[in-house]
Amino acid sequence: MGFDFELILAIAFLVTGVFWIYDRIVYLPKRKLALANMTPEARGAINKEAQQRLAQTPRFVVEVKSYFVIIAVIFGLRSFVVEPFQIPSGSMLPTLEIGDFILVNKFEYGLRLPVLNTVIIPTTEPKQGDVVVFKYPRDPSLNYIKRLIGLPGDTVAYRNKVLTVNGTPVSKAFLAKLPISLNPSQEPVDVFSEQLGDVQHDIYNSYRFTPQEGEWTVPAGHYFVMGDNRDNSADSRFWGFVPDENMKGRAFYVWLHWDEFLSLPSFKNNGLIE
Repeated sequence: MGFDFELILAIAFLVTGVFWIYDRIVYLPKRKLALANMTPEARGAINKEAQQRLAQTPRFVVEVKSYFVIIAVIFGLRSFVVEPFQIPSGSMLPTLEIGDFILVNKFEYGLRLPVLNTVIIPTTEPKQGDVVVFKYPRDPSLNYIKRLIGLPGDTVAYRNKVLTVNGTPVSKAFLAKLPISLNPSQEPVDVFSEQLGDVQHDIYNSYRFTPQEGEWTVPAGHYFVMGDNRDNSADSRFWGFVPDENMKGRAFYVWLHWDEFLSLPSFKNNGLIE
């Protein structure tokens, strides 16, 4: 089971919010009254922290409610505007490297309720070629990132390293042969430039056999996704389609790269994600 930070943040928001409201209803009027009964000199001599504990306000109420504003701001930004993620695997090479820190547009595919992920205000629909972050269908506590290949109703096929959508092969042009790739295994790969819809991006093809060949028809309300590292990606070819309610947003920017904890972060990959 993954670490569901979104759920933990939502719980923290609710708990601190309850304490904040409780304090304003029960103790704030008493503190105001206590301050009003003091002389100006006495009020001036009491610092803000001491004022919070007037009228016998319990220390735990003061402590918990003090975190509400900062948690509310973080919760609001992450839920409705933009959310950061770190790339943990090489499934999106060469587009995204292990250790890239990315930003995800949370309102691109509709304003959604936190945790439940239900659309409350529709905006735009996911498009072929988008790099999308979604909740893994087999374990929604995990976030995955892949490229959107097939829309509802599309027929996607992948055979002998050739991708077709609705019977039309997706255009790709050979760029280079890498004797050492960015894969953890450093296996040799061919790099291609692929034109998927309006998006042009690079992909890896290894010299190994093509995994999980087949043809799939995307059902209504679902999407077919694949990694750009075509022979090193666990994606819709293996575990099926992504329901619309699992979509979290579109990845649009790399803002930092950090290989490992003891290394220095860098900005070598900073830029928009194609």
